[in-house]
Parts: sequence; C-alpha cells; structure tokens
Amino acid sequence: MARQLPIEIFMPPNILKAKVGSAVGGIDMAAIRRAEAAVETLRSEFQDWVAVDVGKLGECRDRFAAKPTAEGRADLFRAAHDLKGQAETFEFPIIARIANSLTRLIDGHPKAAAVPLALVDAHVTAIRVVFRDKIKVTNDPVAVALIGELDARVSESLAG
Repeated sequence: MARQLPIEIFMPPNILKAKVGSAVGGIDMAAIRRAEAAVETLRSEFQDWVAVDVGKLGECRDRFAAKPTAEGRADLFRAAHDLKGQAETFEFPIIARIANSLTRLIDGHPKAAAVPLALVDAHVTAIRVVFRDKIKVTNDPVAVALIGELDARVSESLAG
C-alpha cells in the first residue's frame, strides 16, 4: 500500500473580519452617528433633487407628446423610473407610487404610439401636484384615491 501524506489544512486569514470587526466587538456607533449626520445635512437638498427629477419628467413628457418615438418613450420611461427609485428616499413615497404606475403603463405598451398620452399626462400632473403640495404621507385620502384610480386606468389600458 502506498504511503499517504498527512493532510494539511490551511486557513486563510479573514481580512474582511479583521477590517469590520467581530460580532463580539459590536457595531461602531460613532460611524452610524456620522452617517446619520451626513444624511441629515443632505436632507435639505432632497427638495431640490426631486424638483430636478420632476422637471425632467415634464420635459420628457413634452418631447414625447410632440413626437411619440421609441427614443422619446425610452426617455420618458427612464425619467419615471428614476423618480420611482429615488422619490421614496427623498421622502416623497406618493411620487414613487405614481411613478411606478407610470412605468408600468409605458412598459406595458411596447410601441410608442400605443402609449395613451392622456394617461401619461394624468400621471405627470399628479406627480407635479404631490410635489408642489409636499404630500409626503402615504395615508393621505386624496392621494390614495388618486393612486387607485391611476392604477385602475393603467390596468384597463394594458388589458385593452
């Protein structure tokens, strides 16, 4: 029988664990406080960032209305998608929900000419009003009814 070599087990160093620390060490609360302070200083800029995104959505809507091309449809979708992803972070969850409905509408109509402009306008106007009036609570009865109606019209449009 051939002689077997002894088995060696090599344990590579856990560099990540050394950098992050162990569970025993706990969380660096000072780092969390610094991060919270940084977010708080940026909070004053949230309104401006949302204003830029809402303005961009309006511009994309205007270009698409003037000439409903595939490129215009893609730009409109991208602007709505950006709002959908960022509005909640910027403390506008209602805008995020309306933008979600708008992206569903645009994505559901692969041909640019098939996207109903009146329904796009309803979404864009709703987003502008929510931003203008600074509606930030998700249980606002008018906003909830509006979102429900927009979603229902989008579902009708996609079904027909």
